[in-house]
Amino acid sequence: MQSHLIQKYNIPGPRYTSYPTVPYWDDGAISSDGWKESVVQAFSESNTTEGISLYIHLPFCESLCTFCGCHKRITKRHDVEAPYIDAVLNEWRSYRALFSEPPRIKEIHLGGGTPTFFSPDQLKRSINGIMSQAELAEDYEFSFEAHPNNTTLEHLKALYELGFRRCSFGVQDYDPVVQKSINRIQSFEQVRQVTDWARETGYTSISHDLVFGLPHQTLENVVDTINKTNELIPDRLAFYSYAHVPWIKGTGQRGFSEADLPANEVKRGLYETGKKMFSEFGYEEIGMDHFAQKSDSLFDSMKNRKLHRNFMGYTASKTHLMIGLGMSSISDSWYAFAQNEKTVAEYEARANRGELTVFRGHLLTDEDRIIRQHILNIMCLFETSWDKAENQFPELNDCLQKLEEMEADGLVKIGKNELTVPEHARPFVRNICMAFDLRLLRKAPDTRIFSMTI
Repeated sequence: MQSHLIQKYNIPGPRYTSYPTVPYWDDGAISSDGWKESVVQAFSESNTTEGISLYIHLPFCESLCTFCGCHKRITKRHDVEAPYIDAVLNEWRSYRALFSEPPRIKEIHLGGGTPTFFSPDQLKRSINGIMSQAELAEDYEFSFEAHPNNTTLEHLKALYELGFRRCSFGVQDYDPVVQKSINRIQSFEQVRQVTDWARETGYTSISHDLVFGLPHQTLENVVDTINKTNELIPDRLAFYSYAHVPWIKGTGQRGFSEADLPANEVKRGLYETGKKMFSEFGYEEIGMDHFAQKSDSLFDSMKNRKLHRNFMGYTASKTHLMIGLGMSSISDSWYAFAQNEKTVAEYEARANRGELTVFRGHLLTDEDRIIRQHILNIMCLFETSWDKAENQFPELNDCLQKLEEMEADGLVKIGKNELTVPEHARPFVRNICMAFDLRLLRKAPDTRIFSMTI
């Protein structure tokens, strides 16, 4: 990739796991009753045809990884498990009371924090409690994130028996200097062990998460990490760009100096090398930052144009309604977004009072939904079109004019009624989406709230 293009376009920008992005949510436009109405509408329109998705946020970690930008709570006390699961099940009962028929669960994803902080028994209690008031949709997919250091064979067997078939292990980097700087020390042998356990148990999709741009990271140790990863042949890979935003995430990301981070051109070189190696090892690029073997469902989803992106990242399918359970979880009814309380204490108190624990949200306008679809198309399909009236909006020509310079630089192709992103330009996809982001164009925020785009 030409370095002058990186310098030109590497600016702060959203990752577009939603549109509008969280800084542009109009919290005052949605009430608790308004959120409930949007949930009921989405449920009635889609439950019998596609089912619903659940994201369950399990926020506890025993130690702080200093690269992490997730909402988490650090503790070594495991007596927090049972009260938290009680609150999650109470929150689910509050949602279940809105539904006129049993919900058909299409997807469950356990995220964190560290889901495997919880004991196998507590994880079983949570899933069994949810499914006691629900049914399984056809072709359902249950998945969870796991820390290799505290994921046991008992965890893997218990979740497998509950219907989980996909797991994602956070690896980041194998270099000991990098691991020490981010406080994430785990050996290759430990990752090998849990990966082998998962395969032997019967998991059909195993993913490893890697991160580039970490402190003290060099080309040599990224190559070594990827070579080691290839020995284990995960079905999927995520290769995330480290987002350094300590002014947002607090003291956690102050565990090292900005001078310890790879310079922009060096960082991009890490990605380009990784992408080349993944291709040589048989992985196909899926959307942004994701790669999959051709045998994996994520590749099939991309090939069949069913790839979707939401607050969990890329998924192989989508449902009209995604309910987030747990502290800080975000729900999506397609018509509205809602985020839960961001502290464990407030979340548990409201859930145990029988309330939905939403503290902010956004009711999408007609314009929002049109723009959202264009951005989803660009992020998932690397193309979008406006040949139909329902895909058009008054500022379309203004948005296309903002892309003229990128078109001159060979990063986008604009036709009469369509736009495509060439394969070599995929690292710039966030910049292309920004041209369609009407809320960003109308009111530029403090750019320090976003990570760099490239």
